[in-house]
Amino acid sequence: MIHSLGVRHAIVGFGIALALVGTLAAQTPVRSATDPMHLSLDEALGIADSASQSILIARAGVLRAEGQEKKAFSQFLPQLYGSLSYTRTLQSQYSGLGSVKIDSSALCSNFVPDTTAPLDQRVRLTERAIGCSSGNPFSSFSSVGFGAPNGWSAGVTFTQVIFAGGRYTGQYHSAQAGRRSAELGLTATQAQLVLQVTRAYFDAQLSDKLVEIAEQTLAQAETTLTQTKLAREVGNQPEFDLIRAQVTRDNQVPVVVQRRADREQAYYQLRTLLRLPMDQAVQLTTTLDDTSRGQSVRLASVLAEPLDTVISRRIPVRQAVENLTSGQEQLTVARSQYWPAITLSSGYGGVSYPTTAFPTNVGQWRANWTVTGALSIPLFTGGSIHADVMQAQANLQEAQARLRATEDLARIDTRDALNQLAAARASYAASQGTAVQAGRAYSIAEVRYKEGISTQTELRDARLQLQQAQANQAQAARDVRVALVRVALLPELPIIVNTGTTAPGTSGSLLNPTPQATTPPAVLTRTTQAVGQPVPAVPAAQIGVTP
Repeated sequence: MIHSLGVRHAIVGFGIALALVGTLAAQTPVRSATDPMHLSLDEALGIADSASQSILIARAGVLRAEGQEKKAFSQFLPQLYGSLSYTRTLQSQYSGLGSVKIDSSALCSNFVPDTTAPLDQRVRLTERAIGCSSGNPFSSFSSVGFGAPNGWSAGVTFTQVIFAGGRYTGQYHSAQAGRRSAELGLTATQAQLVLQVTRAYFDAQLSDKLVEIAEQTLAQAETTLTQTKLAREVGNQPEFDLIRAQVTRDNQVPVVVQRRADREQAYYQLRTLLRLPMDQAVQLTTTLDDTSRGQSVRLASVLAEPLDTVISRRIPVRQAVENLTSGQEQLTVARSQYWPAITLSSGYGGVSYPTTAFPTNVGQWRANWTVTGALSIPLFTGGSIHADVMQAQANLQEAQARLRATEDLARIDTRDALNQLAAARASYAASQGTAVQAGRAYSIAEVRYKEGISTQTELRDARLQLQQAQANQAQAARDVRVALVRVALLPELPIIVNTGTTAPGTSGSLLNPTPQATTPPAVLTRTTQAVGQPVPAVPAAQIGVTP
């Protein structure tokens, strides 16, 4: 009875729990792919940082470099190893020795001590008696392992390097340089991701604005066509004006279609960077109009510093310095082979050969303890050490040249970033007044056309000028926002080199790492873009920082 009541209570409680879960699920809104996702720039940057595969790869490179540094440091410490082994002998060449039979009955049966015999006879008789008592002279071989069926061996080995000519010190310092270079690479990857997301975000905003301008222009052309049709019906407009209005409206339709396709592509790039579903509707909340955003302390500090100071702070330059440090330490490692190496080692072990599978007492173990000091001197290596030194010197010279080349590229890229910011600000300031004037001119032209004192050509020209002014203003606002972020992140960004080609996109790393370097300087190549065209975002797989 009690058991049945417990089961009923459990069933009732489970039903109540299901009802509560269903109620909560009904009250909780579930966002579908068609519901717009309101997304600000800061939210997009947060999503990209957690979803970016390039960040994960860079962090893995840092973890790998830290492991290499710890492994290099472990060579300074003593190495201690323990061992335990068991051997079962199935058949041995010494197994026959234990079965040797010696007939000593004749020697032992007549043994009678004679106290009156001479000394030499008494000694001979005593030795004969000892031989009789021992029985088998080979019976003690089993205690030292000859033919023993069971063998146990346990030991501890200690090794410490006393002197190696600076080899391990050089390897440790080189690993430290690699770890610092990997950390700089992670910072560069994060900064590049911020710039990519910012560019993609405002490219999407720009595409929205361009679609809006194109649709407004189409609506204006539709209005003009409607007015022209009405005027044609009452006989105030010739057929030529009607045809021209029709052609103008029809020509604007492909522009709207193309702008919408460009918008889809821009949002596709943004969703790819944020790893959002491709059918997820996104509504951007950070507008292009607020160009004061980005006037941060970081931006002010970059603009206030001398150019040479900014260049020395660039991550690609700092990575090149770390590569140079690694090359110097590798040269020390190569030269250390000329010096003798001194090591101290000690081994303590025990062996046991029990008659059973396992030793039964401590007395069955025999100890063995050794201490060894070793001195290794390279007398003749056939030129191998000299060849290693030559390779290390060549790598060091290459690292020095790459550092100078990186500084030159950083100087060019820094000036380019500052010039683009100045040009973007000037263009935006000019476009604001132009857009206002173009809007006023179109309003006047529209009134004049309605009153019949203006031609359709004048109205169309005013409409095109307004459309171009609005597009230029939106483009300039986008350029200012991106340029502000780029200059603010300038010390952490990779170097973007203008190749002067016309192919879109970016290529891989321009500077190859030295063989000792863990992470190459972060250098990207950028192709030239037409004036007024947004620079395409660099795909995440083409970020110029490799582990």
